[in-house]
Amino acid sequence: MGECCRNEIPVMLEVSDVVKEGKGQTSFFFKNNLKCKPGQFVMVWLPGFDEKPMAVSYLSKNEFAFTSQAIGKFTAALENVKKNDRLGIRGPYGNYFSIKNQSCVVAGGVGLSSVSTLIDSLKNPILIYGARSKEHLIYLKRYKHININVTTDDGSFGRKGFTTDILEEMLIRNKNIKIIQTCGPEVMMKKILDLCNNHKVECEASLERYMSCGFGICGKCMVNDKVVCIDGPVFNSKQLNGMSEFGNTARLKSGRKVSLREYHSIHF
Repeated sequence: MGECCRNEIPVMLEVSDVVKEGKGQTSFFFKNNLKCKPGQFVMVWLPGFDEKPMAVSYLSKNEFAFTSQAIGKFTAALENVKKNDRLGIRGPYGNYFSIKNQSCVVAGGVGLSSVSTLIDSLKNPILIYGARSKEHLIYLKRYKHININVTTDDGSFGRKGFTTDILEEMLIRNKNIKIIQTCGPEVMMKKILDLCNNHKVECEASLERYMSCGFGICGKCMVNDKVVCIDGPVFNSKQLNGMSEFGNTARLKSGRKVSLREYHSIHF
């Protein structure tokens, strides 16, 4: 598939499997060869509804998948998609994570799907993963073979608290960590960037913004002067430190800039 989906027209692909991952979280698999690097995304078209960006969450030679969380009209409609149905796919788009040794990956909620193929590509990574509760956790069996530290807001699984609590402790006692790679709530990622700056550790973060096109035309996914769909979605420490809007504002479907709180209160 790879190049055939880069003509900016969706290719209709048959869903080969549908897997329930956690509460309201579902993975959709396709038996196709997607040439994709960790952190890149595809645009998914559900005929009659809309088109949205989705991180590639599983990737092998002849199969790929994305994982969706039902939070708005589009993702709720995806919950009705079944095996053998067809979805439009175009991409992959965006840049990607670095593959480096001595990495610590920090993920929040369904943000784990954006770093999952990165984890699969790294050698002996540390994973810090948090969610609201046990029922919202995904991929635990998938990553039982690596060093994983789990937190939940309510303490129903793993440690009660936040991923950044564990990361701060880890950065104090483990001087071998060279890079933090993260995806999740932006408030979490801003705190992670601050910790990385304090401990002089490199940071890479995958940002989420509203995207209409996926290739830099609409401008709705801009953060300062960066266009997330082509300059990102993965940004490094230097870029993040120069983006005053990171952790503060985002743009709605109309293009209007609002606070992150208002942005996340609207389910597209």
